[in-house]
Amino acid sequence: MSASGSKLVIVAAFIGNALVAVTKFAAALVTGSSAMMSEGIHSLVDCGNQALLLYGMKRAAIPADEAFPFGHGKEVYFWSFVVAILIFAVGAAVSIYEGILHLRHPGELTNVLVNYIVLLLAIVFEGVCWLLALREFTRAKGKWGYVEAVKKSKDPSLFVVLFEDSAAIIGLLVALCGVLCGHLLGITWADGAASVIIGTILGGTAIWLAYETKSLLIGEAADPELVQGIRAIVASSPAVTRVNEVLTMHMGPNFVLANLSVDFCDDGHTQELEHAVAALDARIKQEYPTVKRIFIEAESWRVPPVSASRRPTAADLTSEPMADQG
Repeated sequence: MSASGSKLVIVAAFIGNALVAVTKFAAALVTGSSAMMSEGIHSLVDCGNQALLLYGMKRAAIPADEAFPFGHGKEVYFWSFVVAILIFAVGAAVSIYEGILHLRHPGELTNVLVNYIVLLLAIVFEGVCWLLALREFTRAKGKWGYVEAVKKSKDPSLFVVLFEDSAAIIGLLVALCGVLCGHLLGITWADGAASVIIGTILGGTAIWLAYETKSLLIGEAADPELVQGIRAIVASSPAVTRVNEVLTMHMGPNFVLANLSVDFCDDGHTQELEHAVAALDARIKQEYPTVKRIFIEAESWRVPPVSASRRPTAADLTSEPMADQG
């Protein structure tokens, strides 16, 4: 998934939601519709979310420095998690509160035609944004299924927008049903019920987004295929007798940190081991460009304990780090 593609989708969604939010709030003030007010809040929250995602992408692009030697790639994970919290705390909570108020004190809708026009236009605008997000996500997911792609994706910025747009379209359809029931069937509480349903949809979306971004924020390993590929490359080296561990962690959508524990041949000289480590570093990075930093530790699987009464021998020293490649 390209960063430019993700940014384009987010910018398009931001512009669309900003325009729709203004029209929804205007329609809510004119008609007194609770569902329309909830939809306006929904679009406003989405605008803020997209602004935060863009900010997170900008922060994630800051180069590494002394204070952050592995860069700022995880900023996009942090801000994606904040987006999930905002959807839940602001969008869902306010929509449910607004709906409960109108359930307790239902009222007649006025100027219903305005609601219909705004809702239909909003469905068109949100549909265009949703198609853009779906197209980019489909291009990025490759052979994976949609659910599997969300679970394996290391770039939450795009599936967050896809989730938001999906929730927005469902919410608009619910709002339209609420207005239709109130207008055609005279069910005065339908508008408030629609607002509660919209809030519930937002809450469910927020919980799912938070769940999917939490593991990335904490420090999720790379895909098993990448880990197995690294293990195979290291095991194929003539200087290696055993690959003990391959530990990986995503420091950003396109930045994998790899830490390898390797048992080298005992008869190898220091210079030969240095060449072997350099060759492994170069080959891994060539095969997997997302692996930006590699640390290789030369150690035996079972290290004899070193008692306080004796000095460490040469065999003990094989458990110490051999090389740090980056």
